[in-house]
Amino acid sequence: MRQLTDAARLREFMRLLGRRTRAAGRVYLVGGACAVLHDWRSSTIDIDIDLDPGLDALLREIPAIKEELQVNVELASPAHFIPELPGWRDRSPLYRYPAIAAASFRRAVVQAAQTLAR
Repeated sequence: MRQLTDAARLREFMRLLGRRTRAAGRVYLVGGACAVLHDWRSSTIDIDIDLDPGLDALLREIPAIKEELQVNVELASPAHFIPELPGWRDRSPLYRYPAIAAASFRRAVVQAAQTLAR
């Protein structure tokens, strides 16, 4: 059984992603992962992420990292369900890790997606 993801485990996940890729790009944290990163909640069941295009090598590293940390990782994005807001990438807070940058969707976009999912 996988572990809940707290802030320390989430940061370790992002650190390992950055360490295991040579491609530069952004990983967008979504949903519960975003809430944990911003201290809105203490843990989440899974790490929902969206990747910049062209990060195929990074995508191939995710299964090994999931096993190593015993976390659930899902490829998900509010943009898969609702239209993107213009300029959302520029407004997303950025957190740097080696080689990659993690950004979180703005709170309003996350809340809108969660409301639509209910």
